[in-house]
Amino acid sequence: MSRYWRLEGAGQCLVLGAAAGQMPRVVYWRDPLPEEEDLATLDLMAARDVTGGMLDAHPPLSLCPEAGRAFPGQPGLLLRDAGGRALHPRFAFEAAEEEATGLRLVSRDAALGLEHVAEIALDPVTGMLTLRARLRSEAPVILEWFAAPVLPGLAEAREMLDFSGRWIGEFQPCRSPWGPGIRMRESRTGRSGHEHFPALLVHAPGANNGAGRVQGFHLGWSGGHRMVAEELPDGRRQVQFGMAAGLEAMPGTEFETPPLYAVQSGAGFNGVARTFQRHLRDRVVTWPGAALPRPVHYNCWEAVYFDHRLEELKEIASRAADLGAERFVLDDGWFGRRDDDRRALGDWQVDARKYPEGLGPLIDHVEGLGMQFGLWLEPEMVNPESDLYRAHPEWVLGPADQVTGRQQLVLDMGREAVRDHLFDVISALLEAHPIGYIKWDHNRLLPHPDAAQARGTYALLDRLRAAFPEVEIESCASGGGRIDFGILERTQRVWLSDSNDALERLRMQHEAALFLPAAVTGSHVGPRRSHTSGRVQEMSFRAWVAAQRHLGFEMDPRELTEAEAQTLRSVTGWWKANRHWLWGADILRLDSDDPALLAELQLAEDGSRFVLFAGQAAASAQSVPRCLRLSGLVPEARYRVTLRNGAEAPALSRGEMALKEGPLVASGAALMQQGIALPWSFPERIWVLEGERE
Repeated sequence: MSRYWRLEGAGQCLVLGAAAGQMPRVVYWRDPLPEEEDLATLDLMAARDVTGGMLDAHPPLSLCPEAGRAFPGQPGLLLRDAGGRALHPRFAFEAAEEEATGLRLVSRDAALGLEHVAEIALDPVTGMLTLRARLRSEAPVILEWFAAPVLPGLAEAREMLDFSGRWIGEFQPCRSPWGPGIRMRESRTGRSGHEHFPALLVHAPGANNGAGRVQGFHLGWSGGHRMVAEELPDGRRQVQFGMAAGLEAMPGTEFETPPLYAVQSGAGFNGVARTFQRHLRDRVVTWPGAALPRPVHYNCWEAVYFDHRLEELKEIASRAADLGAERFVLDDGWFGRRDDDRRALGDWQVDARKYPEGLGPLIDHVEGLGMQFGLWLEPEMVNPESDLYRAHPEWVLGPADQVTGRQQLVLDMGREAVRDHLFDVISALLEAHPIGYIKWDHNRLLPHPDAAQARGTYALLDRLRAAFPEVEIESCASGGGRIDFGILERTQRVWLSDSNDALERLRMQHEAALFLPAAVTGSHVGPRRSHTSGRVQEMSFRAWVAAQRHLGFEMDPRELTEAEAQTLRSVTGWWKANRHWLWGADILRLDSDDPALLAELQLAEDGSRFVLFAGQAAASAQSVPRCLRLSGLVPEARYRVTLRNGAEAPALSRGEMALKEGPLVASGAALMQQGIALPWSFPERIWVLEGERE
């Protein structure tokens, strides 16, 4: 006799079933069902026929598909005993612990002495499913691969979407067809990785930002992952996520997967994105009081690099404050004998050559301007040319003759002595100075992936957060190399990319909004000529693109003309006046009929107002813009829409248009179905529309 369980809420319905002697499996994962739906009948409706050339029964696609049951695809668990012999478990359901919003399902293989525990929770407000698996063994075993509880891939999908990338080119969409066989992607760099953001979107044909069935998956883990998306010969589909294979270096008796976050929606990509954004902001991130409201950020890196001169930094801080900055971050170059990137990582003592009186005079100046002081650190790394390496070469992860990266090596975070040392030196800095913010960087790949490295970093961050709960931490890894919900359990901001080119940022922010809310996504107004692309961009474009997320500046403010400074002050003032509601806004990507236009609407939590950013990324194929359709509005409500920056229309925009003349009032239905015609614009410009519900 089979048993069934049902988790439902916030637009999600997950039904699980367990036949006698088998492990539980997913029976249904879609929109909510009628309360009286018979789950046994629902299960029988999907039972498959048997024909020639196959086994006489379908091996179950369980929460952990088992090779021991002749499962024809990728198993969810690959194990060897301590002697190296492959083990092939056959789990049987044993017990269930049921709570209002979750389940704990226990299965055992008594012959092999193995216990599998699947923990599945559904947040009733955000609609996010969180799934985790645990394995216990009576004898030590070698773990090669262990998937979080496995979910079925959308049957009608023809395509899947994930993200690749590189330094200064993060979040590049990759579309792959579904078909017989497997798509496997693995990140083995020892961090989440620019190369493979740990997520997958599976969508029905024709799905767009506002409509259509979409499944979303994200693994909350910072140490390298594997994704498996497979179509079996019988047509069933599975999606597996777990740590990269072989990350558990030693035999053990207890293992667990990182949490897998999953959501499905019939409201298109925005339906999935809204859940990821809200759950991350409201459930995953822990916000220190100093982080709210989000302060306007200034980082001095692209102004001075390693050339720290106290009087110049004071002048820069004064100018940044005049522009509206509320936090000043002293970046790389303040410690040891750090004159370039070849030396001193690990020597976390203030450089007396550059700061003969310590950091006190700079901090006093910054605080006197009304700004919070922040500091750059890269604790997990060390230069061979450093006092720390000379004292403890044995603390380095990997062989002594390994290739360096950015002239640096990686400290072995699995060692308690390393973590204790780092806690002591960072604590000394935080106790000696009023530091409200840490930019925590990670600038090289690991010599080999190792779960102990990520766990050690988590342990250090957890210990520091407990000791200094008011300090905010940003996760930076050569830009976007370590962005995931695991690191964001311990940090409050991510540096999306080392590129401050506004055109590149426009695209990256658009794609990252499928998972990240504005509140955690740092975005800075860069120099007039971008240091990573060489492009020269107008201040209005740079400023408004940065204002789409957590606004900051990262340039030498001494280069600004008075006109540029005034534009930046104006945009910053707008952002400060609106950040109280932008904090909780949903970012809704808009479907544009013009591929040269990247547009999004940020809708207030109560639906009372919105701001629309329409970025002209390139020259359009047609001579004038098409209408842009809005999203997320109430059809019968009426909205007053104003073009915020209409004065920036170029002379070639000659037509008489409602938006140029003043506010227009229209129904949500009209705005979403017909849309609004925007004025003509040069490439690398952006229109900003504000809307209020009447």
